[in-house]
Amino acid sequence: MVELVFEYFPELTERQKEQFSQLQSLYIDWNSKINVISRKDLDNFYIRHVLHSLGIAKVKQFEPGSKIIDVGTGGGFPGIPLAIMFPDSHFHLVDSIAKKINVVNAIANDVGLTNVTAEQSRVEDLNLQYDYVVSRAVARMISFYRWVEAQMKPGGTIYYLKGGDITEEMNELNRPYQVYELSDFFTEDFFETKKVVSVKK
Repeated sequence: MVELVFEYFPELTERQKEQFSQLQSLYIDWNSKINVISRKDLDNFYIRHVLHSLGIAKVKQFEPGSKIIDVGTGGGFPGIPLAIMFPDSHFHLVDSIAKKINVVNAIANDVGLTNVTAEQSRVEDLNLQYDYVVSRAVARMISFYRWVEAQMKPGGTIYYLKGGDITEEMNELNRPYQVYELSDFFTEDFFETKKVVSVKK
């Protein structure tokens, strides 16, 4: 159902459409060797992984030249779909599990992404700084913010994909934040409780 991506993002170039179209078969192939995505999610790949990742693109257009880190990227989400969407921004995808980073590197290479680097590391061990942090719900926000704070440039922003009721969790953080409901952008049932939360440093 890559056509869904094309419908929601009609401004895609032919090159971007080609890259998005390649993703599912690449992940199916890799998933047969290394389990990076659940079988159920593979059947709904473009909704649950690609469109979900691109929810961030509905609320933020990354500037050319900006540096973005994807923390706990797993098999490359949201970083790889966002890197296809924003070819002039640089994405650094980080995960603590080496085999997942191997998959990320292979897929980025296969679709011709020159704006992606991937590294096996804990984010706390990095000493680089980024304009933006993206992630798919790897921890409660208060913990996540502590992990990434040192890696964010002054005025940097986190764009975090979350689901369900996040009020209590965000109150723990005790910082201003903004919530965007993905159901405002996508009509599929999957997005009913899904959100992008942004927090500035």
